[in-house]
Amino acid sequence: MQPQAKPLNPNFSSGPCSRHPGYDIANLDVATIGRSHRSSVGKAALGKACSKTAELLGLPEGYRVGIVPGSDTGAVEMAMWSLLGARPVDVCGWESFGLGWVTDIVKQLKLENTRIFKADYGELPKLEEVNFKHDVVFTWNGTTSGVKVKNGDWIPCDREGLTICDATSAVFAMDIPWEKLDVITYSWQKVLGSEGGHGMLILSPRAVARLESYTPPWPMPKLFRMTKGGKLIEGIFKGETINTPSMLAVADYNEALDWVESIGGVSQTIARCTANYEAIAAFVNTTPWIDFLAKDPATHSTTSVCLTLDASPEQVKDIVKWLDTEGVAYDIGGYRDAPPSIRIWCGATVEASDVTLLMPWIEWAYKKVVG
Repeated sequence: MQPQAKPLNPNFSSGPCSRHPGYDIANLDVATIGRSHRSSVGKAALGKACSKTAELLGLPEGYRVGIVPGSDTGAVEMAMWSLLGARPVDVCGWESFGLGWVTDIVKQLKLENTRIFKADYGELPKLEEVNFKHDVVFTWNGTTSGVKVKNGDWIPCDREGLTICDATSAVFAMDIPWEKLDVITYSWQKVLGSEGGHGMLILSPRAVARLESYTPPWPMPKLFRMTKGGKLIEGIFKGETINTPSMLAVADYNEALDWVESIGGVSQTIARCTANYEAIAAFVNTTPWIDFLAKDPATHSTTSVCLTLDASPEQVKDIVKWLDTEGVAYDIGGYRDAPPSIRIWCGATVEASDVTLLMPWIEWAYKKVVG
């Protein structure tokens, strides 16, 4: 039978993601709208975005937080173009975005001394074979595959190279050992459900030392330049952005940070993601025709939860369409490069009660389409 109760919020897109509970655009501090980002109020808002991020995440002493162009992609590109080339590179890819970094390193930067560690969707490469005398590039959580690294135990504290981590669907959602990462990137529109367009770039002191001691052999686009005269441009990490940011988007991000603080900080956003994932796991564990795309339960993402069904690719598409038509789940089709699947965003802005209500609807749609 068709379920009666529907999720109060049917927005399960993996980016841009759902707004946090209680969100109201009228609550944004719009004092910066129409003002220069270099005005006192503009700088204050941008500075807050950097300093409050560091405070809420509990970053180690000396780690810097900057706002950069181009969302998470821009932040990763900025790091790779600015830092790579000084050492050999090990790059890991097990889903679309990680494999994209492989392409950029090999075909765009043309770094010859590169080792590539690949795995199919649903699996991790052999991370134990990574050489940390090299620079290492990887994603913490594969947004398009639903596969995350288990923890940071595979990364040594006494590494010689830098670790560059795309963590866009993990920051504010997972327990991340910051001291083992030298570059961390993410975007506002993921776990915090804020506006897109801007990326966050977090640098360790080791990454800063590399920037100040190494000059890449290729031309550096203006948007990627983080040093001047061999020294880090510190203003970037105090809110003095390289290009003109959207002050409305900045106001939206600061409001999202205030929400995180109001619910008790990052421990609570992590708990919310875990509760959402567990609502899906309870259904999957008792339903024979659905399973996680991630093979190892220890690697199951708690944000971008990807599920395979005993159904043809066309049937999966029809199931997604029915859920959309009924207004119970929007934008949950698997990523275009992934195997036929559904992808349910379970970030901190999603309510576990809505995830729980969605599960019977998936069963209804499956039986309607597959029988």
